[in-house]
Amino acid sequence: MIPDRPSPIARPTGMNSHLYYEGFGVSLVAGSPLMNSSTFVCPVPVEQRPINEYQDLKSSWFFGWATLDRKRYVMPMVWIWGFSWIVMGPVAAVSFPPDKDLGHFLLSGAAGASLLLALVLLRLYLGWVYVCDRLLDANVFYEESGWYDGQTWTKPPEVLMQDQLIVSHQIKPIFSRLRYTFGVLSLCFVCGILLWNFV
Repeated sequence: MIPDRPSPIARPTGMNSHLYYEGFGVSLVAGSPLMNSSTFVCPVPVEQRPINEYQDLKSSWFFGWATLDRKRYVMPMVWIWGFSWIVMGPVAAVSFPPDKDLGHFLLSGAAGASLLLALVLLRLYLGWVYVCDRLLDANVFYEESGWYDGQTWTKPPEVLMQDQLIVSHQIKPIFSRLRYTFGVLSLCFVCGILLWNFV
């Protein structure tokens, strides 16, 4: 069964929810297990901050797909696989005319459609890998105005800990779901190969 959507982020005890990681300009309340009281000034432009990159990815129509509930996660895959037949069906028919070799036509078309679906899922996976790496990295590379003036900002330990919480509670479940999906596709490919000699 495909893993369900990620669970909400667990906030550290004693931290006000409205102050919990509002970007790199983070304020931690007194009594927080992370820090008694401090405010960090972050030089990284807003759009290049890992937490905002994570939020943008999560809210995008494509990458946010991986965060949906099970039904809304599976249905786009069914549609993508089905529409891929528009391309792969004619290609398979050239080598295996359906009126003469229906079995091989169906298997080759299904394999081609599954390959296109796998490429879409790979793009989805790589997008989340990029944001995950940005969140886990203690040093944030950013550009102030262009590629020629790249800078690096070191996250305070408190910010890094909060980024690690996001990865643990939000992104790792997405990876588990995508890896499970790749496993199912791989199993389908293996079954298709085994059936090839029997049709």
